[in-house]
Amino acid sequence: MALIQTFLSETTLSKKTLPPFSSRTTITTTTKRRTKAVVSVKGLFGSSPTNLGGLKRRLLILGSAVADVGEGVSSVGESEGQESTREPIVGEEEREQGHEDVVYDWREEWYPLYLTKNVPDDAPLGLTVFDKQLVLYKDGAGVFRCHEDRCPHRLAKLSEGQLVDGRLECLYHGWQFEGEGKCVKIPQLPAGAKIPRSACLKSLEVKESQGVVWVWMSQEKPVDPTKLPWFENFARPGLRDVSTTHELPYDHSILLENLMDPAHVPISHDRTDPTAKREDAQPLVFKVTERTTRGFAGSSTPFKLRFDAPCVLQNNSEIIGKNGEKHYLSGLFLCRPAGQGKSMLILRFGTTMRSPMAKLFPEWYFHQKTGKVLEQDMGFLSSQNEVLLKEKVPIKELYINLKSSDAWVAEYRLWMDKVGHGMPYHFGHSTISLPKQPAVVEHAPAGLVAGLSASMPAKGGIGTMHAPNQGNRYFRHVIHCKECRSVVKAFQTWKNVFSAAALVSAAFAILVSGRQWKTLLLVSATLCLGGVYVCSTAIAMNTANFIRKHRRL
Repeated sequence: MALIQTFLSETTLSKKTLPPFSSRTTITTTTKRRTKAVVSVKGLFGSSPTNLGGLKRRLLILGSAVADVGEGVSSVGESEGQESTREPIVGEEEREQGHEDVVYDWREEWYPLYLTKNVPDDAPLGLTVFDKQLVLYKDGAGVFRCHEDRCPHRLAKLSEGQLVDGRLECLYHGWQFEGEGKCVKIPQLPAGAKIPRSACLKSLEVKESQGVVWVWMSQEKPVDPTKLPWFENFARPGLRDVSTTHELPYDHSILLENLMDPAHVPISHDRTDPTAKREDAQPLVFKVTERTTRGFAGSSTPFKLRFDAPCVLQNNSEIIGKNGEKHYLSGLFLCRPAGQGKSMLILRFGTTMRSPMAKLFPEWYFHQKTGKVLEQDMGFLSSQNEVLLKEKVPIKELYINLKSSDAWVAEYRLWMDKVGHGMPYHFGHSTISLPKQPAVVEHAPAGLVAGLSASMPAKGGIGTMHAPNQGNRYFRHVIHCKECRSVVKAFQTWKNVFSAAALVSAAFAILVSGRQWKTLLLVSATLCLGGVYVCSTAIAMNTANFIRKHRRL
């Protein structure tokens, strides 16, 4: 949600057009028990509960305590036999009745692999879905192909290979495979020898839809076209679309929780954009309006949230313009599970509204802003992932969910209770299944020399910016984005040009004797140094991680 607000604040909408997520107008229901709780607050502060103006500062200090009184919290530590005076938390009724499992197989789903525009034309791409390693590439005809990322010869990763005349070649021994997965060349075979039939790849069905490449993970069940997502707003004429990809060091379920949680926006993303301010943190109500076996929907004026299996989250709204015309606004979050403690997020922001200001900002500017927002949450989301794996208990034993602002988060974990039995691993509200396979650790060579050798050919050079590290913005985003790679490369080139020009100008300024020439050359050197600074700043914007001021050394 913070990502949507950042996008809007820089492009088309203002606070007057779009109220913040923390709007009080969404609070519409009252219960008898809640009335008693509000009366107690009134007695405590000596003020009317409907007049929040005089209580605003004190309520902000209390933080979520107001929501606790008004909406109820989970309290797993209550003493036995103690009578509870709170309201049921979200999902308490479901727990009393017990959850009902539904038929679900995670392999019989479409998963978002990559943005179409960022798939390389001349190299294979290594990706994962849960712990299944895949290789994606374009064959000689430009058709997307996807196979298990291992050569049948000696299990080398094919994504470390290359494309030769549209065929995928393993760089270990040079075996080559055509688009359907059939092996067509083994250099080590004698002349006239037949290639074994077993020397073929396990292929998976892929389809490109609305700018995203999707993979059907089942090799046994035929593809189900009805499950391939279609996003109506992104098919509307005149929609402006900004898309980006980020690799993140925590589980996709934690990523989805974070995106369903607008309550953290004014705190974690304070002043990231004009609509996020700590002092605006307040009680919230977010409703669940629909439940299905494949997800749920919710509402909070003016947005409508929808989660669909396996990992698609939408946030859509319709806005009436000054002249009565209807405009559409969409945030699309495709959260692919990329292994234990890893996820890949494909973000798409779209709007039919137009603003002259939007044309002033290049797309890479929005990419780095998105990276900043994600980095603001990264530390505690990664630690949350570690705690879940360490404690090995269901969510209800660890979380204290507010009935109001955590409604969508709780609903997602309740959904996981129903379908988790069909996943490789899951953390549900009251159920849990731990990973059966050890986590795959990518790029973990032993020793300094091995570390440097691993980073050089695979990621483009030696240095911290290029080192394979999921906490590094270059590794998490830039290597996945053609535009940002070209922008970083261009600014690096111009930085070198300006540096050389500044050095030459300064040298000639020392050598020449005329005052006018000295002045001209010194001014030229100064301007070139200014260009170096601008290029360095642009490079840092695209590659340097956000660090909170109180955490800086």
